[in-house]
Amino acid sequence: MIETNYAVKGMTCASCAQTVEKTANTLPGVEIASVNLATEKLHIRYDDQQLQEAQLAQAIADAGYQMVGSQQKAAFGVKGMTCASCVQTVEKAVQRIPGIHSAAVNLATERLTVSYDQTMTSPQAVMKAVKDAGYEAQSIAESTQDDKASQLQQLWRRFWLSAIFTVPLFYLAMGEMIGLPIPSFLAPMAHPATFVTVQFLLVIPVMLLGSPFYQAGFKALSKGHPNMDSLVALGTSAAFLYSLYGTIMVYLGTIHYAMHLYYESAAVILTLITLGKYLEAVSKGKTSEAIKKLMDLAPKKARVLRGMGTDVQEVEVPIEEVAAGDLLVVRPGEKIPVDGVVTSGKSAIDESMITGESLPIEKQAGDKVIGASINKNGTFQYEATTVGNDSTLAQIIQLVENAQGSKAPIARMADKVSGVFVPIVIGLALFAGLAWFFLGQESWIFALTITISVLVIACPCALGLATPTAIMVGTGKGAENGVLIKSGDALETARSVTTIVFDKTGTITEGKPAVTDLLPIAGHTTAELLQIAASIEKGSEHPLGEAIVAAAEKQQLALLPASDFAAIPGHGIQGIIAGEEILLGNQKWLQQKAIPVSDLSAQAMQLAENGKTPMYVAHGGVAIGLIAVADTIKASSRQAIERLHTMGVNVAMITGDNAKTAAAIAKQVGIDQVISDVLPEDKAQQVAYLQQSGQRVAMVGDGINDAPALAQADVGIAIGTGTDVAIESADIVLMRSDLMDVPAAIELSRATIKNIKENLFWAFAYNVLGIPVAMGLLHLFGGPLLNPMIAGAAMSFSSVSVLLNALRLKRFKPTKA
Repeated sequence: MIETNYAVKGMTCASCAQTVEKTANTLPGVEIASVNLATEKLHIRYDDQQLQEAQLAQAIADAGYQMVGSQQKAAFGVKGMTCASCVQTVEKAVQRIPGIHSAAVNLATERLTVSYDQTMTSPQAVMKAVKDAGYEAQSIAESTQDDKASQLQQLWRRFWLSAIFTVPLFYLAMGEMIGLPIPSFLAPMAHPATFVTVQFLLVIPVMLLGSPFYQAGFKALSKGHPNMDSLVALGTSAAFLYSLYGTIMVYLGTIHYAMHLYYESAAVILTLITLGKYLEAVSKGKTSEAIKKLMDLAPKKARVLRGMGTDVQEVEVPIEEVAAGDLLVVRPGEKIPVDGVVTSGKSAIDESMITGESLPIEKQAGDKVIGASINKNGTFQYEATTVGNDSTLAQIIQLVENAQGSKAPIARMADKVSGVFVPIVIGLALFAGLAWFFLGQESWIFALTITISVLVIACPCALGLATPTAIMVGTGKGAENGVLIKSGDALETARSVTTIVFDKTGTITEGKPAVTDLLPIAGHTTAELLQIAASIEKGSEHPLGEAIVAAAEKQQLALLPASDFAAIPGHGIQGIIAGEEILLGNQKWLQQKAIPVSDLSAQAMQLAENGKTPMYVAHGGVAIGLIAVADTIKASSRQAIERLHTMGVNVAMITGDNAKTAAAIAKQVGIDQVISDVLPEDKAQQVAYLQQSGQRVAMVGDGINDAPALAQADVGIAIGTGTDVAIESADIVLMRSDLMDVPAAIELSRATIKNIKENLFWAFAYNVLGIPVAMGLLHLFGGPLLNPMIAGAAMSFSSVSVLLNALRLKRFKPTKA
């Protein structure tokens, strides 16, 4: 099975997109095909054993369009990145490869997502480009969670070992200045050689433990794209080399150098930044908890029925060995291994971890069950339908991972700044040091202090983490609540939506008719009316008839024997019960049969005005009442629309129904604007009209005929119970059919983008304020000079503070209307 994207040339409207979709979907082996007109892309999943790429291209050509090259997606884990500058370097290196459509790096997940033309390049070429840029790329399969745990342990070990040497070094260097006792044999003036030698011996282990900073930093510097490690390496190397020079001068007899060493600054900076990197890694791990939780949901084993006839046995097998078509057994309290359909038994299933639905859902034969959900109180058997990467859980994980690896448009500003930030900082550090030395007439020791402080405080780590961490937490929080956001673009765009267009059938309404009113004439009961109507409708396949039969079954009414059933097109149905003729149909038909209905006509008109379909029931030539059937409105529809109104969003409804019926539905739920009598193929055009009027439009739908409109909208929102094509075409997928998840998605978008803006503000503000202070601006006006050690601590804290702010999103809860 292959899932990929192809560029399609020649499409100009929604009708073109539909033509390409229909052409692809009719080909053998095609599981799903959807077209995004805005990007001119065909997304398709097909069996390459049944369909070849050349056959697909020919079919598209026969339809009048041109398929140009296949677009594949691949993800890689990237090692060695430390800041936003690294991100820019990797992205630019990969984007220079011919055939690369897009390349995006997420610093928080250390993940590179690439879209490429497989006829022009390959994953091997991508990994080589990353390696040439000074980093290491590997497939996601090779980049395991164990690697991250090992990295975390190494950082912690580096920190506490560094601290063992740094604490006594700091005490020795600063103790006498602040009045702390120093051993007499280490007194700087009495025993200067011993004093500087001990400091030198203490700093060497810290420098060795911090060697990863130097290896990565100087490597990046030599390749012409300095990063955070370069700044740390330059700053601490300058402090160490100057101190080494001072040590040599002390040995040669110039003892005053003993009081002007910076060994402790180099050691403290390296130790604090290592601690900062450790805290950063811990926080980054917390931002990806949503993915870990989803992965942990998958059960490891399944109980499968194996054998034939009477020789059937339950066999426990690893989940990887379950195949579509297998019959499985699930007992109370167990996790459902894979997706499937119940064949026997019944139970209540807790699907909250997948869909966000808080209450268990009753399941019986014929109902679908989702892998990883929990069986509460019954034993049942079911047939596996989708396994492995095609399962609901696997697709959710893939969607969330893709979203967390994507970038929001707001991140582009940070990317542009970070691309030139480090070289500018190096220039400013040198400029500040030279200016104080030559223009300020300060000593070169003072100038060196300034240079080191600027280099260390200006790391753009916070800048690189500001956006991806918030997106990770935001999309993860959405997944916990049954709202799957596919990309950073969708996450950002959703916050600025001004109009939401709802499809009616299956979105605002349940999508299936139900009996809403039973109005018997005096002398007859509702039970009698429903029993007679259901008995005659039992032979009908019409949806309205099925709704009447379902209502009778729900009330456990016994159906009466009926004969001579006949459907009269445009009128209704007729039959015989207990020798009496039964008619069920519209007013015109009964009037033609000379059956008086005037007593019911006013009620029938009122029902019709409320968007219901009234049907007259006659028994033995006499009208006995009215039954009204309608596509019932979902319980959450009005509540969701009220919530959207309080959020300042205009709400429209689009439907193929006539204006009168549509207006009745709209009135019940509080819709602002009704677009009725719309053919399925024209829905996208109606969305485009709204966009042309200056509206930022979100479309909410669930059917195949909604797919073009979902693609046309600024944000497409698909109801998760809808079709695969609608879900593929959408930017946001709601796992439940609860419309309250629509305002929840908008709220989450607004909260996430607000968090990103806060992060970017503090990241920029930190550097805007920190760099001038490090350059000696306050000292110029008689204020203090920034110590390089404090600069190192501040730099580490800035990254951790951004991560902690992003983690506040984990407290997000949708507002209830």
